[in-house]
Formats: sequence, structure tokens, C-alpha cells
Amino acid sequence: MNLSFLIPAVAFVLLHLPYVVPFIFSVPHPHRKVSPTTCTVLNLEAITNSMSSDERMDDDRPQYATLRVHGPDSRGIVAAFSQLLYGHGCGIFDAEQSTDRAYNLFFQRIHFDYSSMLTDRVTLDRGIKEVCDRFKMTYQLNWGDRKKNVCIMVSKYDHCLWELLLRHREGELDCNLKLIISNHPDLKPIADSFNIPFEVFKITKDTRAEQESKELELMQKTYDIDLVIMARYMQIISDDFCRVFQHRVINIHHSFLPAFVGGKPYHRAHERGVKLIGATAHYATADLDEGPIIEQDITRISHRDEVNDLIRKGRLLEKNTLVTAVKSHLEDRIIVYNNKCVVFGD
Repeated sequence: MNLSFLIPAVAFVLLHLPYVVPFIFSVPHPHRKVSPTTCTVLNLEAITNSMSSDERMDDDRPQYATLRVHGPDSRGIVAAFSQLLYGHGCGIFDAEQSTDRAYNLFFQRIHFDYSSMLTDRVTLDRGIKEVCDRFKMTYQLNWGDRKKNVCIMVSKYDHCLWELLLRHREGELDCNLKLIISNHPDLKPIADSFNIPFEVFKITKDTRAEQESKELELMQKTYDIDLVIMARYMQIISDDFCRVFQHRVINIHHSFLPAFVGGKPYHRAHERGVKLIGATAHYATADLDEGPIIEQDITRISHRDEVNDLIRKGRLLEKNTLVTAVKSHLEDRIIVYNNKCVVFGD
């Protein structure tokens, strides 16, 4: 019998055998019993293969915390904290330190990854406290798992408000914008366009204390506010307000103070022929406009600049300086002491 007609078929099977055999033995046949273990392995492989690379890497993503310490300068401080974090299985991502030689004070900010921590938060916090007690230092530890809640206070000027809202929408300010408070209703449409609650508290000489009490209650009990931003809020807050939010109220104003106090500072600066204008962002304290300075910026002015040029350049400085100061606070890059600030780099 001539079987030469089978040669092409046999050659085809042999050629494709390496691809067919694994499929036969890996996929359950409808009439073949498969053990639960085999099914589990197959299902796990299918799930793993269907997962995105981002999902598979979730467990490997870093978890960053920020530690700020300050106190008397002494040898061994940097080594002590480095060894402590290493011993707990944490990795230092970034660290910066500074020394005030006049007061013999040491400052350090450590940004570290605790995703592979060998102990727990309570144990590490206890270890940090022990090191700080040994060196007579104070510390602040932020685990980075909760965004700060922010309230913006405004009046009628909108340039700082717009800048904060737009920068936040672009992801440059890592916080929750919970509330906008004003003593005028003018800027409510802006808040509405960003879906942020807008509350008006009209301030007069007779109602100031009562209205401020309502503002504080709203911030603390309803919105759990961590930071207040005075984005050209043209009212003076009380000493009690400053105490409740100590070093958590950021104000912005032109840098002419105390040279040109009062209204129309840019007009008066133009009359004097100033050659520099600037903006200052600082923490609000009981001493009006005398709080610890966080950020400042300047720009040059010439005889060619009119009053409107000074106002335009000044507002640009104000909104950028304010955003920079707010960002520094949100990222825990500030240590306040002796009515001034150490601001670590970003």
C-alpha cells in the first residue's frame, strides 16, 4: 500500500508538536479530572497575567514619612537617627540639616521610606522619642498617610485665590481644599467653579468677635482644618485665632512694611521712586505682620514703571510667594524657632 500521501500530514504534526503538547497538558479536558491544586495554580497564573503592572507593584510602592527635629547641637545626632531608622528597616530617601551657631541649635529634616519597616509605628515613634530625650531635642513626625485640610480666607482681591486653586488642581499643592471663607460675597463664583464651600462672615467692629468665633467653630468642628491661608484677607485676626492655629496661619503682603503702612502702598512707593518691590509670606501671630517669615521675593523697578506696573508686578510676586510658602508648609519643610523659620529645600 502506498502511504506517501501521509507524509505531509505527519510532517505538519511533528512541526507543531512543541506548541500543541503544552496546551494539551495545561488546559483541562472536559472529560478529564483535574485536581483542585492544578486548578488553583492555573487560576493564580491567569489572575497574575491579567493584572496590570501597577497593580503588581502596589505592595512594593514606597511609603514616605517626614521627621523634623531640633534642639541643642551635639556630636552624634545625625548618626543616631540614621542608625535608628536603619535598625527599624527604614530607608532614608532625603535628609538635610542646618546649624544656628549663634544659638548653638541643630535642625534636621529626614524624609524616609517605611514600606519595609521591621517593627511598627508605635515602636519607631518610641525609639525617636528616646533619641530626642537623650539629645534634649523636640521632634515632629508625619507618617504621610493623611493630607492636610486647608481653609482659604479672602476678601475681594482674587489673584492669590486663583493661583492657589489652579496650582492645587494641577497637583502642585498636596492637600484637601475644604473651605473658603470671606467677609464679602464677591468671589463666591470662583469657589463654585471649583466645587469648594464658600462661607461669608461679614465683619464689623461690633460683630468681629462673634463672627470669628463662628469661623473657628466651622473650621475646627466641621472641616477639621489644619492650615489657614490668608490670601489677601483684608481683616485682622485676633490673638485667640493665632493661638488656636499657632504657626498654622500663613499671611501674604507686600514687602514695603513698615515703610508704607496703610492703603495704596504701591502708589506711595511710586511717589518715592522705589527701585525694588517685593512680597512676604509669614506665619500670622499676635504681633501684626511680625510673624516668622517663610518666603520672600523681589523684582526691580525703574523710572519707566507706572503705578499700574508696580501693582501688576506686585501681585505676581504675592501669588507666587504665597504658593511657595504654602507648599513648604504642606511638605513639612519648616521648623519655627525664635520667631523665624528654617525652610529646608524641596
